[in-house]
Amino acid sequence: MPSRRRSLQPADPGVIPDKPYFKIGEVATIAGVKPSVLRFWETEFRWLRPDKSPTNQRVYTRKQVERVLEVKSLLYERGFTIAGAKKHLAKGGGAGNDLLEQVKKELRELLQLLDE
Repeated sequence: MPSRRRSLQPADPGVIPDKPYFKIGEVATIAGVKPSVLRFWETEFRWLRPDKSPTNQRVYTRKQVERVLEVKSLLYERGFTIAGAKKHLAKGGGAGNDLLEQVKKELRELLQLLDE
């Protein structure tokens, strides 16, 4: 019998759908990590505390999803530790202020457009 569990690898990695709020499973798919990783990151990064819906589901804002992608990039691509990522983000070193990260993001978007 085929597994009902969906792959955590997004069709378009790092592409955030055009909507304001996301459930934890959606964020996990967008970021390409397991929901348990997101729950762990919530304990490490104070700004990553999603609100809860009336049914007690985590609800992330678009800004939080963007920051999740920043954290993933710092930890998985750039080799930062959790402590190093915290310091980097605290001193304003997020993707919004990091020209190289912005250029990488734009290049990935262009490559996706060319693949279509």
